[in-house]
Amino acid sequence: MKKFFLLMVASLFVTGAFAQDWSVGGRLGSGFQAVGQYTYNQNKYVEARFGASWIDGGVTADFTALHNWNILTMDWTPRAGEWFFDAGAGLNVGGAGDYAYFGVAGMARLGFTFNNIPLTLSVDYTPVIGPYFISGVPVYDADSIEISRRTIVGYRAVGFANIGITCTYNF
Repeated sequence: MKKFFLLMVASLFVTGAFAQDWSVGGRLGSGFQAVGQYTYNQNKYVEARFGASWIDGGVTADFTALHNWNILTMDWTPRAGEWFFDAGAGLNVGGAGDYAYFGVAGMARLGFTFNNIPLTLSVDYTPVIGPYFISGVPVYDADSIEISRRTIVGYRAVGFANIGITCTYNF
């Protein structure tokens, strides 16, 4: 029984020691994404987002992985909490059906972490630069008879229109 009690106390201590590093929440912008963040250094963290996106004229599954740096912390409202500015870079992939895309993502974020409650609110801009692919597009002859199918490749110009609001709960 003593070993079990010591094991429980040790596991609570270890969980409490590492729990400060995680944040989970949601992002509303060009769609809705679930957000997970892991801080591995005082000024560096990784972020993963997964959800549905409405970019490029349809609903697509969307996944973004970012490595972020805390660039600046501002002491504008010391009683209420802390303001910060972060920037980062990563990758973005997604698609639906015959449509797929991938690209390089950047991120700039202005946010606020509350002192008395474990919440962070932020506004971010996450542009994505990269190609899209549409496979199986039919090609017709002059009599409107399908003669073949091909893949269309283009550039995701609307990937620059990705501004969002994020709310995370900090463990």
